[in-house]
Amino acid sequence: MTKKYFGTDGIRGKVNQGNINGNMFFKFGLAAGTYFKNQKKFKQTAIIAKDTRLSGYTLEPALVSGLASAGMHVFTLGPLPTNGLAMLTKLMKANMGIMITASHNPYYDNGLKLFGPDGLKLSDRIEKKIEDLIDKKIDAQLSKPKILGRVKRLENGNEEYIKILKKNFPKNFSLKGTRIVIDCANGAGYKSGPKLFKSLGAKVISIGINPNGLNINEKCGSTFPKKIQISVKKHRAHLGISLDGDADRIIMCDEKGTIINGDQIIAALAKRWKNKKMLKGGVIGTLMSNYGLEKFLKKNRIKFLRAKVGDRYVKEKMQKNNFNLGGEQSGHIILGKFATTGDGLLVALEILFSLRKGKKASKFLNMFDQTPQILENVVVKDKNIINSLNCKKAINKANNLIKGQGRMLVRKSGTEPKIRIMGESNNIKLLEKCIKIVKKSI
Repeated sequence: MTKKYFGTDGIRGKVNQGNINGNMFFKFGLAAGTYFKNQKKFKQTAIIAKDTRLSGYTLEPALVSGLASAGMHVFTLGPLPTNGLAMLTKLMKANMGIMITASHNPYYDNGLKLFGPDGLKLSDRIEKKIEDLIDKKIDAQLSKPKILGRVKRLENGNEEYIKILKKNFPKNFSLKGTRIVIDCANGAGYKSGPKLFKSLGAKVISIGINPNGLNINEKCGSTFPKKIQISVKKHRAHLGISLDGDADRIIMCDEKGTIINGDQIIAALAKRWKNKKMLKGGVIGTLMSNYGLEKFLKKNRIKFLRAKVGDRYVKEKMQKNNFNLGGEQSGHIILGKFATTGDGLLVALEILFSLRKGKKASKFLNMFDQTPQILENVVVKDKNIINSLNCKKAINKANNLIKGQGRMLVRKSGTEPKIRIMGESNNIKLLEKCIKIVKKSI
């Protein structure tokens, strides 16, 4: 299904270029509001949260105007993690939830993630229907003056989200005596992250909690885990937690200063959940998941399936196969027992709960030896270049060279103007050669 506006994770791009501007956000709001207004099961309401980008101040009012113009009542929550929005959408029985964010991207990007009344990201089918409405005449979708939507600001979104998170664990769960470093990436989790762990009694060292609209993800957060690595060593912390701009990703650091990516977190939880008889079905990874994870799960007799890259595709495959654990190397991890989408704070709580009896993070979170992996991102003007004859020849050549010793994956980024080249093999020289062949052709 070819889509015009939506990528693998909503809509994303540079602010005031392409589709990321006030005019288009009005149209997105009007179209989404028109679609969901006709779904009679729920109240005619939408809730909106955002991360801390400066552009949120211009895009949010336009989106609200579009939704209210369609006759939808709107609640705005301000900065809140993405899964907090998903959880509150379901709790409030709203028709839809919209997160204004560009996730781990720099401040000059922004976008939208849309959730349905079940707290799940919208399917390709629904996104296509909304796209069709975006391109229709505006006049036909505007509500009459008497039935325009009303707008209200809710100030307690983070508190309600924290309550939901804590309800998933025993009332006597305490982090007293635990030192935690948390890097909130100057993003959506800057309020709820430190507040959550402090409320459980932990000693919290906070980084990235002073957003100024321009410093989100800037040399901090899950794409720059070196910051927690240094702080964990300095403060002799038991664990480091690094979120991304909308707090749906998590990268960790153990007490020795070793960076722990999503694959290692998934491996640790899969083994624990299987032993506790909490694991349902198996684990869903992606085409990017490390081969070492696949071997580890196979050794532990845990079923493993790969989905397309993108946490929404992981979730769809989890639902289809009735699995309750899945995620990505980047730290998008879905704990299906508790949530409908990735949630860095929820994953951190589950890890901390697993460590509560004095286990060392270094022992619990280093489950397998990773197969060496190289990822190159090539900025391009047109992502369709990978369909050119020259690129296809290079990709085939690289695949033939590495066959039997590793694997290659070349794909378009769903969120940025980039081609992503990934290769993994224990033969590093061969791996570098294959990456170079493909990169040169692009």
